[in-house]
Amino acid sequence: MQSPLQRTLPAGAFCDLVTPFRNGAIDTEALANLVKWQIRSGISGIVVCGEAGEATSLTRDERAAVIRCAIETAGDQLPVIAGTGTNATASTIDLTTDAAQLGAAAAVIVTPYYNKPSQEGIFRHYEQIAAAVNIPIVICNAPARTASDLAPRTLERLATIAGIVGLQDCTGDLGRLALIPPGLKNRFRQYSGHDLTAFSFNLAGGAGSFSVAANIAPRFVSAMHDALRTGNLDAAITLNARVNPILQVLEREPGPATVKQALAILRDLDPELRLPLTPIAPETAAALRTALVSLSNADQR
Repeated sequence: MQSPLQRTLPAGAFCDLVTPFRNGAIDTEALANLVKWQIRSGISGIVVCGEAGEATSLTRDERAAVIRCAIETAGDQLPVIAGTGTNATASTIDLTTDAAQLGAAAAVIVTPYYNKPSQEGIFRHYEQIAAAVNIPIVICNAPARTASDLAPRTLERLATIAGIVGLQDCTGDLGRLALIPPGLKNRFRQYSGHDLTAFSFNLAGGAGSFSVAANIAPRFVSAMHDALRTGNLDAAITLNARVNPILQVLEREPGPATVKQALAILRDLDPELRLPLTPIAPETAAALRTALVSLSNADQR
């Protein structure tokens, strides 16, 4: 029988889902269709209002609309995790409370950005959030985006807080996984937040990934994680190689612009973004088209 944690945070690939816009508003119909596609593709779970979801450009009401739509569409077929992190503890508590009331399975909360808090400040941030909300918390460490890195000792302290159940590591630094004590690995689910190194991260003992690439290639990404979990290394290597051209293109420019352009081609999604994000450069668009052709050819094998 699965534990409550395993039901909330299964191993495998979670899609860090984009937020579709049309004429400046949330396109809930397109969002629901994306969720359904992810479910059909075998994804383990969905993250909304995360890195790819343009969360910092959404109002509080818009965040709630995105979370509600995803949860209503997914039903009990897979868990929906909501990104609720901000650079202020009070507003993070408010957003996390909203997510819990809407029925999110967990909240993924990035370390506070821009403020550059001390390790003590990071600890107290999560401590207060966990005390104020009744929902499992996944810590997201993305120092390239936040200018705030999570030290191993701080992670050990956070492990004493019952409501904190997982870690999303977006650094791409595989050495960090080796530094985590065995007892802490058992205490936390460890997820990669960096698609290009997710294969190696999971091979080294990770539980899965919060994947931006799964927006474009959900069947390949989910199958690769399934193969790793079942010990089918040859299949996992083949699947990772097939999706690698997409991973390389995603490294060219930050943010969801590349993903939305790919979905415009694959699923007729409006690639609309909110400033300060802008469409991808022509050379990135050319590389994307090449990668999508490669992916399509692989899908026919």
